[in-house]
Amino acid sequence: MCHVIVTCRSMLWTLLSIVVAFAELIAFMSADWLVGKPKANSAPALANHSSTWKDPYHPKLGIYSRCIKPPTLKRGNLCGPYAESFNEIASGFWRATAIFLATGILILCAVAFVSVFTMCVHSILKKSIFNICGLLQGIAGLFLILGLILYPAGWGSQKVVDYCGPDVSPYQLGACSLGWAFYTAVGGTVLTFLCAVLSAQAEIATSSDKVQEEIEEGKNLICLL
Repeated sequence: MCHVIVTCRSMLWTLLSIVVAFAELIAFMSADWLVGKPKANSAPALANHSSTWKDPYHPKLGIYSRCIKPPTLKRGNLCGPYAESFNEIASGFWRATAIFLATGILILCAVAFVSVFTMCVHSILKKSIFNICGLLQGIAGLFLILGLILYPAGWGSQKVVDYCGPDVSPYQLGACSLGWAFYTAVGGTVLTFLCAVLSAQAEIATSSDKVQEEIEEGKNLICLL
């Protein structure tokens, strides 16, 4: 019989696991990792000279994508992949970063999916599903750390030089600045390890004496603070 068990700690772990997975995925797909030095739009001026789309803009460069402003584009930026294949990613370090981040994110997404069912399914092969998921989140966090450590090593590539100027080098930003995607990835990595810790607390909460007492009373829906 399926016993639906909901506690504050298990619900917090589930929600945070989903948020972290989505945050890391969005950051990985974004072009806002590096914000380039200002560039002037070379498009012709409008007749009334009242438009602001001629003003300098900041190109953005992600691990495999970028945002630029072509001369023919009047408003907004053109964003999309700059690499048509994996081998065209800016540097070997960024290719390694992409592999490590993608692996970590894949694990996090799998855990986020499984976490939704932990209210009803509490063990797999007699092993606590919370402990298994917590271990996987810890492993995912290690992959994310490796990716983030290798990422600045690729700043010396020609692609980054085009965006950040000649002063850029590995672990030196030059004229660029870090975008929100990088900080989101770092924050998500920290929260990934917090999720791994919370998984143990969720296991304790769902296997407490109060829960066992309500199961023995025949309750199928158990909600505890």
